[in-house]
Amino acid sequence: MMKPKVIVYRKTYDQVLELLREQCEVIYFESVDSSNQTAFYDHLKDAHALFGAGMKVDKDLLDKAPNLKVVSNVSVGYDNLDLAELRVRDILATNTKGSLDETVADTMFGLMLTVARRISELDQFVKKGEWKANIPEELFGVDVHHKTIGIIGMGGIGSAIAKRAYHGFGMRVIYHNRSRNSDAEELYKAEYQTLEDLLKEADFVCNMAPLTAQTEKLIGEREFGLMKKSGIFVNGSRGAVVDEEALYRALKEKHILAAGIDVYQVEPIHAEHPLLTLPNLVTLPHIGSATAETRLAMGLLAAESLLEGLNGGVPGTAIVVSQ
Repeated sequence: MMKPKVIVYRKTYDQVLELLREQCEVIYFESVDSSNQTAFYDHLKDAHALFGAGMKVDKDLLDKAPNLKVVSNVSVGYDNLDLAELRVRDILATNTKGSLDETVADTMFGLMLTVARRISELDQFVKKGEWKANIPEELFGVDVHHKTIGIIGMGGIGSAIAKRAYHGFGMRVIYHNRSRNSDAEELYKAEYQTLEDLLKEADFVCNMAPLTAQTEKLIGEREFGLMKKSGIFVNGSRGAVVDEEALYRALKEKHILAAGIDVYQVEPIHAEHPLLTLPNLVTLPHIGSATAETRLAMGLLAAESLLEGLNGGVPGTAIVVSQ
């Protein structure tokens, strides 16, 4: 009996490939670009599953893959997938929800601390030899402990951030979400707020809302205008949830104190982008889940979900059938 054919289109770990190869014929591309796109499309013609992250899986691509049964996204996000088109074709899609919550929460909290205490800026201050005496007050940061954090998107990652804020820093937790999160309310005394009220009350606004048609540019000129002048904004979901021009103006004109971002509308961000000129903005290269342990766990979970889907099961990470 012939093994089902799986295309892996992004670099992954040997353990992940070994797991897939136990049951499947694996065609492995560390990346897909103009040099190998023709070969990729040729393999798509008889592929049964697609494994990777970031590739736009839409009607055009699916038309080239008539035998496709499973799309396994090695990511918690799935804005690269045309869910409606997948449903029409009865193709199962999965993501890696749950496997990266704690790691991304570490990154977001680290980013928040870095911005608040001006760690990146003061690191350079020392390395440039500018530390000659006690630092002046204009270089002081702001406290994080016992402040109010507003979390937009209280899913798995948002809840992990709330845990750190409440138990580690004694913070008041307020949140906005599509629906109430009773677990967060019980465990972290999280208070549900409208988005407008959250923006007005929070000292730190942490955006973890997934990118959808409804959340694109959710945070823009009006929203930054509602924040405190002393407010700090952190974005760790998707760049397109934030209007980057509005963020630039809010920081440049001191409508908010500072910000930290790990995601961008276009990635990698262009070196000449105006945001990169701002001293009150800390920028990371989309590293939310970027630890070896977590990326391996994500890959293995995505592989297990793919195999379960090919074998007729509905994994807990399914994102099409459950919506």
